[in-house]
Amino acid sequence: MVKMQIPSCFSTMVFTLPQPTNLPSTNVRLPIQALHGQLIQWRRQFHQYPELGFQEQLTAAHIAETLTKLEIPHTPGIAKTGIMATVDSGKPGPVLAIRADMDALPVTEENEVDYRSLHPGKMHACGHDGHTAIALGTAQYLAAHRDSFRGQVKFFFQPAEEGPGGAKPMIEAGVLENPAVDAIVGLHLWNDLPVGTVGIKPGPVMAAVEHFECQLFGQGGHGAMPHQTVDTLVISAQIVMALQGIVARNLNPLQSAVVTVGQLQSGTAFNVIPDSAYFRGTVRYFDPSFAGYFAQRIEEIIKGICQSHGANYQFTYENIYPPVVNDRRLADLVRSAAADVLLTDDHLQPDYQTLAGEDMSFFLQAVPGCYFFLGSANGDLGLAYPHHHPRFNFDEAVLPVGVELFVRCVERFCNA
Repeated sequence: MVKMQIPSCFSTMVFTLPQPTNLPSTNVRLPIQALHGQLIQWRRQFHQYPELGFQEQLTAAHIAETLTKLEIPHTPGIAKTGIMATVDSGKPGPVLAIRADMDALPVTEENEVDYRSLHPGKMHACGHDGHTAIALGTAQYLAAHRDSFRGQVKFFFQPAEEGPGGAKPMIEAGVLENPAVDAIVGLHLWNDLPVGTVGIKPGPVMAAVEHFECQLFGQGGHGAMPHQTVDTLVISAQIVMALQGIVARNLNPLQSAVVTVGQLQSGTAFNVIPDSAYFRGTVRYFDPSFAGYFAQRIEEIIKGICQSHGANYQFTYENIYPPVVNDRRLADLVRSAAADVLLTDDHLQPDYQTLAGEDMSFFLQAVPGCYFFLGSANGDLGLAYPHHHPRFNFDEAVLPVGVELFVRCVERFCNA
């Protein structure tokens, strides 16, 4: 194993603490409240050194060094840069896994903060730095309070959630075995919800992510003589509009789905009809029974329109992530824990869903589990930009709440 050299500044960084936040009433125990400064420190260290999927060398090295200091056994180098750590209570019992993703995005940060990204063109613009800090804080607390639970807790520090996907390679590497994982939980800091709010739902909670692309081939010509051409620009426009009819007219209106064409390229001049066009897009849906349906239906529409115009096409379709589907029993367990932590019902959002996608879905296909959302937006502090925005940031007051939620999930599940 190659030992990564961690920048010396990791151990000497001192950041300006955030302004106080008026969180909703929370029941976070004092030892976890005491971790708040450390959680902020970890989060901001990760934030300054963002790394893309399967390139998280510095991030993984810092996690491993921290786990070593905490005397928590761990295995690095899983699925290239992933890490699995284990906190064993020393008593027989079930095995619960906690998953945290640690990769960043190819985004240039625009925040003017003393912990802004030092890697040009890369940024933690989705909260994964916070997920990693919360998981480390949970591991630290459980290692110091092994008498509070039975069995074992595995921690998966996962690479490449943003793509091409690190969950499946970690599963294939055997992280769910030896000992076998009985259930798994994970959270996403979420700027679509106010700070301290928890969104949770049994069943489908995040969408499948699928991708399609198509190249059209026609015959170009003069813009004033369209009868001599097979106009791929017009054809592509008809296809894009026709694809919207899949959700509007082919699906039950009570079923949610999205077909979006996000890129369309054709033509080089105002008076030239192009001989080719290219477009690509994404499909999102909750119902696992839709697997395979959209690939077939989209190609049927492309083929029919191309035939009517005398054009040819090349079509490819990729299934990236399946839907994220929560186990009802585990969702009820997390909801119970959240109700005890939040204290006020109006900060618990039942039946919360989003058509965003996540490769946590692969873990939830393999073992029962629950993935939930922890609100992190605070408009009063200017911390409400959406995920993947170059000014994305979140209210760090929520970090100990995440640790408390995970700890209560461990206590409820492992002591049941």
